[in-house]
Amino acid sequence: QVQLVESGGGLVQAGDSLRLSCAASGGTFSSFAMGWFRQAPGKEREFVGAINWSGSYTYYANSVKGRVTISRDNGKNTAYLQMDRLKPEDTAIYYCAADLIYSTEQGLAAMPEHYQHWGQGTQVTVSS
Repeated sequence: QVQLVESGGGLVQAGDSLRLSCAASGGTFSSFAMGWFRQAPGKEREFVGAINWSGSYTYYANSVKGRVTISRDNGKNTAYLQMDRLKPEDTAIYYCAADLIYSTEQGLAAMPEHYQHWGQGTQVTVSS
């Protein structure tokens, strides 16, 4: 059973940076594409970005492109979400997710239903 645990969330000010981590266990981490999603109160879960299993390809939502970097360390079974120049509208619960089925080398899944395993989420709050 794959387990994902996010960490690194917190309260920051607008313009700050934050790095979230997603630690995986119970599976072959290097086989999974990893995605990051977020969900603000009263809104649907939103795709942030994803990375392929080798880390050679990433894909980002237009809403965060240029401010977000996703990376992974397969030796540590961990994926990362680096967020810079944070805005109040980035406030949400951030989730990491793993996909073994739908993503390809350069065709990463962007729909929540295409990810099979999810973490519990970590809260990010950006004050203005």
